[in-house]
Amino acid sequence: MYENIIIIPALNPPKSLIEYVEMLIDKGFEHILLIDDGSDDESKDIFQILADKKEVVVLKHAVNLGKGRALKNAFNYVLSMWKDDKIRGVITVDSDGQHTVEDVINIQNELAAQKFPKLILGTRDFDSESVPPKSRYGNKITSKVFQLLYGTKISDTQTGLRGIPKEYLMHYLDLSGERFEFETNMLIYAVNHGQNITEYPIQTVYVNQNAETHFKPVVDSLKIYYIIFKAFFCYTISSLSSAVIDLMMFQIFFMISGALGTAYQLGFSTVMARIISSIYNFAVNRVGVFKSSGKAGSQAVRYYVLCVLQMMASAVGLILLDSVFKGNELAEKVVIDTILFFISYRIQHAWVFRER
Repeated sequence: MYENIIIIPALNPPKSLIEYVEMLIDKGFEHILLIDDGSDDESKDIFQILADKKEVVVLKHAVNLGKGRALKNAFNYVLSMWKDDKIRGVITVDSDGQHTVEDVINIQNELAAQKFPKLILGTRDFDSESVPPKSRYGNKITSKVFQLLYGTKISDTQTGLRGIPKEYLMHYLDLSGERFEFETNMLIYAVNHGQNITEYPIQTVYVNQNAETHFKPVVDSLKIYYIIFKAFFCYTISSLSSAVIDLMMFQIFFMISGALGTAYQLGFSTVMARIISSIYNFAVNRVGVFKSSGKAGSQAVRYYVLCVLQMMASAVGLILLDSVFKGNELAEKVVIDTILFFISYRIQHAWVFRER
């Protein structure tokens, strides 16, 4: 019989956490890892009562380090201390009462039944009337942005109820993010590295309009969106710097090839500049943007296939757009190449540098 470890990061939890943990124990969960993330002295009794139970291990942070750090420390503890082959994975649960014991059991069953590793996300229904407006719209917008940039639809990117196979834990230990943004970074890593993700619908519970949450709407939202947009920002910078290098190399080769004649001089300079700038762009995108560890040779082939197709699409698109609008050719080219810029990002993410 496979077993899973319950992980509960907690900061100044409500007293109802005691009853909640006791219910989990009554339902057969024998391994519960509770992280005291620098809680106030008023919460000492809660942790002490739970620490006295043989099924519970309490890890304590001397100061508040954030949910992300609490989860990473818990993952490290599991990998270091629970090496039993019967341990299939972990189930992360919030301490504020949002996740029902019934849903935890369902995630447990899903995790235990896996024939191959999958990251299981317990997803809430944000169309429910019980969802506070800021949570409803915030989560829906984040979900749409995530799908746009990463090509994967995840309906609840901030769910704290997750079933994580033991095989995946090692990959998450050194991800960036010390607070709530870490959970988003887990999803980005899973998508980028081809890890399987499945969603399981859970009950949507908000206690006192989510008054117990430690989520800071402005600060934590900015951190989450920074994580989501980080790759695209780097991609933009890579593209702009490649364009600058292309212009510089064109000027240099044009100056040193004066003996060729103007026509050959222009052709030679254009080709050489594009070769150098594309090699630079490929290297930066592979290492700095998409952080791929796949085979560079096969990725280079896909990259240059994309370059050729993008060049052809730019030419054809410009001809078609100009035949319809008969406008300024430079403005039309800017429109076409801007569209192709976004399309190229998605293709590079999903095909060129995607981990196999």
